[in-house]
Amino acid sequence: MTTIEIQTPVLLQAGDSGYDEARTVWNAMVDRRPAVIARCGSTAEVAAAVRHARSRSLEIGVRCGGHNIAGLAVPDGGMMIDLTPMGGVRVDPVRRLAWVQGGALLGELDRAAQQYGLATTAGNVSHTGVGGLTLGGGMGWLARQHGLACDNVASYEVVTAEGEIVRASAEENAELFWGLRGGGGNFGIVTEFEFRLHEVGTRTLVAEFEFAATEGFDVLTGWRSLNATAPREATFTANVVGDEVRVGFVWVGDPADGAKLLPAFRALGTVVAESVEEMPYLTLQTRDDNVQGHRYRRYWKGHYFKTLPDDAIRALLRNPGVGASLQAYGGAIADVPDADAAFSHRDTVFEFVTATRWDDPAEDTDRIATVREYAAGLAPYAGGAYVNTLNGEPVRRAFPAAKLARLRALKATWDPANVFHLNQNILPA
Repeated sequence: MTTIEIQTPVLLQAGDSGYDEARTVWNAMVDRRPAVIARCGSTAEVAAAVRHARSRSLEIGVRCGGHNIAGLAVPDGGMMIDLTPMGGVRVDPVRRLAWVQGGALLGELDRAAQQYGLATTAGNVSHTGVGGLTLGGGMGWLARQHGLACDNVASYEVVTAEGEIVRASAEENAELFWGLRGGGGNFGIVTEFEFRLHEVGTRTLVAEFEFAATEGFDVLTGWRSLNATAPREATFTANVVGDEVRVGFVWVGDPADGAKLLPAFRALGTVVAESVEEMPYLTLQTRDDNVQGHRYRRYWKGHYFKTLPDDAIRALLRNPGVGASLQAYGGAIADVPDADAAFSHRDTVFEFVTATRWDDPAEDTDRIATVREYAAGLAPYAGGAYVNTLNGEPVRRAFPAAKLARLRALKATWDPANVFHLNQNILPA
């Protein structure tokens, strides 16, 4: 364990300049008021904040990007530990390593690594926090080539529930390292990630095709078949909104190689619109930023599909006008043995998310009910869920029983009082 210097974070309370900005997160439905916000600029300040909160019996929430759909970072009447001042990223291009502070956003990691044509798996929206994404697993456009974000972490620096500082790697605190690879924020506050980087270049190809509404079933079954033999550079995507069906792929690598897939996509049905665009990797990583901006009320549900049978496609096409997407897994994600990390369901073929956004609070009940009903229609075909998309559901959807038992034992070791429970919570054994 590391000796802790006495440092004090900046503390904000209601009425202080910056308080309301600090408590505002991605989902505009979340409007909670912490008793205090501890804005931390160092690992030692995070440790001091944890000890301060515990000494006063304050519930702890941890904020990085603030993208959790339920806004779990913001405890009403508790302490929000705000990591956003800790956004530094250091890159060693020779060793292909990056050291990323716990408050960094994905865009900061991408920009630092892309100076050298390097990257590691990160999500699809640049203002997402590195910490929350990685601790839950971390799906992104590089995952089929290089594994999930958590598969690319070499070590973690962690502040424990006792306010102590430890490191976790395959050699040091190995069981904690295992749990941090997909177990969420249950075991401590990660203040630094050490990532392995990969030579990916800077070029990508993004293709999307919209088809006649009457051909949706045939298009999606054909798309499903193409995915079964897709190169790892390609991540297949599908979107259904109402009777509109769009399928496509994201290719990270030489665009000329990715273009070889285009004829097969055009042959899926009657194309009514298409977009095929080469773009820099950094542009790819920011193209959804406005769509996924912070000003909306939001709700979502998700499933993992181990297969996508015809009946699941029919249920998908009964879309009530909300957003629905499929993103392909497989490749390097499935190469990692299931026992090697807390992250589960590596045999997933597609991740499904249905989501809606709106402005008027009067629509809350109807919007939420519509998403729930639509997701329930897909539930018979699901085989688990991604922990980062859980929204009020039991954590057992994300972990098989044996793995959840191991995670509960780990929780009992590192956080027996369940201090860190504002997350997709794993109860101590």
